[in-house]
Amino acid sequence: MVATSAPTPVLECRDLCISYFTRAGEIPAVVDFNLKVMPGESVGIVGESGCGKSTVALAVMQYMGKNGRIVSGEILFNGRDLTAMSQEELRQLRGSQISMVYQEPMASLNPAMRIGRQLMEVPLHHEKVSEAEAHDRALDMLGRVKLPDPQRILEAFPHQISGGQQQRVVIAMALLSGPSLLLLDEPTTAHDVTVEAGIVELIGEIAREFGTSMIYISHNLGLILETCDRITVMYSGEAVEVGTVKQVFDRMRHPYTRGLFNSIPLPGADKYARPLVPIPGQLPLPHERPDGCNFGPRCDYFKEGVCDHGLIEMRPVSRETGHESRCRRFEEIDWDAAAPKRHEVEEAPLGRKVLEVQDLKKYYEIHDRSLMALLTGKEPRYVKANEKLDFDAQEAETVAIVGESGCGKSTFAKVMMGLERATAGKLLLDNQDIGQLPVQRRDKAMVGYLQMVFQNPFDTLNPSHTVGSQIARVIRKFGVERDPDKVKERVLHLLDTVKLPRDFYLRRPRQLSGGQKQRVGIARAFAGNPKVVVADEPVSALDVSVQAAVTQLLMDIQFEHRTTLVFISHDLSLVRYLADRVVVMYLGHIAEQGTTDEVFRPPYHPYTEALLSAVPIADTSVQKKHIVLEGDIPSALNPPSGCPFQTRCPRKIGKICEDEVPPVREFGAGHRIACHLTPEELTAMDPVIVLSEHADETALQPEDAAAPSGDD
Repeated sequence: MVATSAPTPVLECRDLCISYFTRAGEIPAVVDFNLKVMPGESVGIVGESGCGKSTVALAVMQYMGKNGRIVSGEILFNGRDLTAMSQEELRQLRGSQISMVYQEPMASLNPAMRIGRQLMEVPLHHEKVSEAEAHDRALDMLGRVKLPDPQRILEAFPHQISGGQQQRVVIAMALLSGPSLLLLDEPTTAHDVTVEAGIVELIGEIAREFGTSMIYISHNLGLILETCDRITVMYSGEAVEVGTVKQVFDRMRHPYTRGLFNSIPLPGADKYARPLVPIPGQLPLPHERPDGCNFGPRCDYFKEGVCDHGLIEMRPVSRETGHESRCRRFEEIDWDAAAPKRHEVEEAPLGRKVLEVQDLKKYYEIHDRSLMALLTGKEPRYVKANEKLDFDAQEAETVAIVGESGCGKSTFAKVMMGLERATAGKLLLDNQDIGQLPVQRRDKAMVGYLQMVFQNPFDTLNPSHTVGSQIARVIRKFGVERDPDKVKERVLHLLDTVKLPRDFYLRRPRQLSGGQKQRVGIARAFAGNPKVVVADEPVSALDVSVQAAVTQLLMDIQFEHRTTLVFISHDLSLVRYLADRVVVMYLGHIAEQGTTDEVFRPPYHPYTEALLSAVPIADTSVQKKHIVLEGDIPSALNPPSGCPFQTRCPRKIGKICEDEVPPVREFGAGHRIACHLTPEELTAMDPVIVLSEHADETALQPEDAAAPSGDD
């Protein structure tokens, strides 16, 4: 009998060390990194920003720039060392056998070239096929990635299609030559959960069809669970734990991995009884790594004399093939009892009604300036960004507004902040209608009363001014304090509140990390003692640990000041954890609203059902209903007749959905669903998310739904 040899790995990194050489000297970015990807296998790489995930991917592509260098180790592709190949060999390899999909699709698309030409370049360059064959293959691949009207997209420029469509084009480009290895660097981070779900399913389908191996780089552990076979957890340039997804998710054996999971809002998390626990401290800079374990200064299980010296090596976890941990103490830790140190948070009682939105509409008038339109007297058209919004918010309450991009969330925020005027309806803030009141006409008290935390802290801080001066300006502007000493003391108190060192008073934004900048943004928003704060995707760009810390910070300040928080987000896991009530928007309309428990349990609006199904959950005990919405959200300039969701609804009844605006069904006090389905059909819906019988089912199982009281 002839013994069969083991298959050759598609990619193998052996003892890989990567450094960047700057004027300050050598910066070791990745140290002693090992990775093996077998044919048809998907491997996830996770960790905080700066841990070296993307550096590994760039090293595989040999795209490290002039100052990046592999100082030792090997990268073997199908048994050949990439570091020993010539530039011409690498050019032939990239795009044909190894492809990469970046986080930002426009980084891969030429804005001055039609999409068809850019796709055709791949087979024309790598396979020397004819123009006609390249065109046909490009057209076929656009169909495979489920883009509507592929011929139109072939002829379009990148700016003429949506972000989700751009990402699908980039995936089509990466797969055109049937590569053996596909690198995906946060390919869905900037997209809505529904678009993300479609892209993830698409990548999986096509990878299986072509037998493509994948390396999936992400900070989203739920996404890794849904897409990968094995996982590598990185920290400060090192792999700290490796294994199958089930091994690492269910039997993690490194304190950093445990810290990542403690920082994400899994089902069953409760902001009062079981709050998130962020990892203390910060990732060390590459040239400031401690002796011994890099994670030691942030680890709850650090032990002097054991963890603080020498090289910490990867060691196998007993009786688990392929599961390894870079920890000297993992056998001593009682992992079943190693629950995070949670501190119960006192629940703030809700107060009076602070915000009332009544039949609010916001339209943008679009005029056709063409000669034909002027001669025929053509009527202007309208973008219906907000259509008949009705909800309210109480003192100390968190109301989340969720929905896909283009649903009108940020437009409503602009009307609240006075950056836009409402077209009709009322927006009452303490019984004063501010819907028609632009920010220029609002007095200082009103502007200070209503503040905002923006999504991108980089764009909202003045790079030329110190942190202290930017917060102090708000305090003086709104008359909170005038005396310079008292102003400074209040700034220092705010820095304490957002858990930043007091010496940050003299720092400038460029000296801060992204999470620190967002904390400064929160301190500035609360400096004027606001009663209402609008937070527009305030944590979407942050690592999970920083996200947990900033979320807890918002809750602490809200409790102290009894602030009403309007939280705009597409992250339904975070919304479930943070919000008291949820407003689900689609194409300018409210599809559903109610308390968080009501919205996350049946009955659902079909759109809410699809949103919940699309959320990746980093828990192997969770079973989810599989719903992927087809097509893109329609244009608010030309919305569908009848129900706005009818063009994508998997539960569409028929002509009634196309012709008639759906009635608003009432399910108990405040739970409303705008849908043509009967109350009985809605009540009989199955839950989207169910925990296995071995898990705590109380968090997700449907309760007895309140009997519907009829139509509004």
